[in-house]
Amino acid sequence: MDAMQISRTGLDVEWRRMEVIAANLANLNTTRTALGDAYRPLRLVSGPRASFEAHLSAEDAALGGVAVYGVEPQAVQPRRVHEPGHPHADAEGFVTYPGLDHAGEMTLLVQTARAYEANLVALGAGRQMYAKALEIGRR
Repeated sequence: MDAMQISRTGLDVEWRRMEVIAANLANLNTTRTALGDAYRPLRLVSGPRASFEAHLSAEDAALGGVAVYGVEPQAVQPRRVHEPGHPHADAEGFVTYPGLDHAGEMTLLVQTARAYEANLVALGAGRQMYAKALEIGRR
């Protein structure tokens, strides 16, 4: 796998991470999902395509980039707000909202955007190097 393909896998993973963060932010005030339960914030789980041991072994020294392993719900406590007039209020007048940290999600969104930009820069640098190599080869 060449450098441009590795950067492409990074772009794919960071794009998916931004989608998950956007879904969390969009559901910040969701009281119920389509199934009727409370929305649980999600987190994207990603990592290398191959194990570290495979990179060290003589049989497979090629790098494979990164991959998405899945999306998992976060183990955070929901926040309960006293809103007796809300249609989803319980018998005590409390409405359950996702226990999402808005500032933390925004920080993660900025970090993810920076990682995405870094992969774009690496992809551009790889393209320039390949173009220069082709130019040198033509001479």
